[in-house]
Amino acid sequence: MSSMHLSQLRKWMLESPPVEWAIHRLREMLIGALRQGPMPQHVAFVMDGNRRFARSHHIETVEGHNLGFEALARILEVCYKSGVKVVTVYAFSIENFKRSKYEVDALMDMAKIKLSQLSQHGELLQRYGACIRVLGQRELVKPDVLKAVDKAVELTKDNGDCILNICFPYTSRDEITSAIKTTVDEYSKPLSTHARPFSQTRITQKIRSRNLSTSPLRATSPTPSNNSDNDETMSSTTTLHGESPNNGSEGSIYPDPETITAETLESHLLTAGDPPLDLLVRTSGVKRLSDFMLWQCHETTEVVFLDCLWPEFDLWQFLPVILEWQWKQKHVEEKALGNGMMKPKTKVR
Repeated sequence: MSSMHLSQLRKWMLESPPVEWAIHRLREMLIGALRQGPMPQHVAFVMDGNRRFARSHHIETVEGHNLGFEALARILEVCYKSGVKVVTVYAFSIENFKRSKYEVDALMDMAKIKLSQLSQHGELLQRYGACIRVLGQRELVKPDVLKAVDKAVELTKDNGDCILNICFPYTSRDEITSAIKTTVDEYSKPLSTHARPFSQTRITQKIRSRNLSTSPLRATSPTPSNNSDNDETMSSTTTLHGESPNNGSEGSIYPDPETITAETLESHLLTAGDPPLDLLVRTSGVKRLSDFMLWQCHETTEVVFLDCLWPEFDLWQFLPVILEWQWKQKHVEEKALGNGMMKPKTKVR
């Protein structure tokens, strides 16, 4: 019997009512078993392999992307039902605009339809109280697609139990660059003197000045003039923010750039407020991040590369990943409780 006939027979058997019922019950039991252990709170997916799946099955590329959306719907239900709170998916890279116009336009049209289905007609997000957030460069999206994006976000904005982050169009470098620009802009604006009667910068410089004046290195130095502290403060402000015309802002107090931390930049990322990324999964066998969630992949993020193509991805491929994550998490927690070991570094396999 040819492989085509075997495939059709297998499909027919799987779609028969008794087999469908049995598979559904088995899925529910497995998902229930997963909930008994620790679950990652934030999972990200690089949905790779739609085009290769289409080529290998001799179908149109657009149909491959359509099947990829169906795989997303399946895995979202698995995630939310098993206790995952935030799912982030790499739907469209800024680099994808370099593809053929036909494919880009088809993807944009499909995005409009699928976003509408997810937010309006589908029960999935409402059932689990999930809201849609679209992360990326809005100005690169066509107006009609942007309208569908805003509608999907608006319709699900009151759902507060779970989050679906759709990165579209997005690259991590662009996200980090935007966060840096926002931070620079924030720290370039003078603070309100009414809100901040005492400048942290000025207090810090006063303390440094006093420490220097009492140190052995300054013991033999000439006594500074009475205006030295003011001169140091003003020169520091001039160095950081440049000279500006006398327009009433002379002597303005600016935020101290020394207070910028990793958390400062993190607060300006598109994923600000989300729990740390616990698990990142990429399908298709390609072992790279492709400019996705570079900042969010911290020292305890588990990064997993699977050989299956995204349209094939389901509970059966995801289950071993979660079980291994749970086993490692339990093992790490036991060791940490036992002898206070440090958190593990990022695991890639």
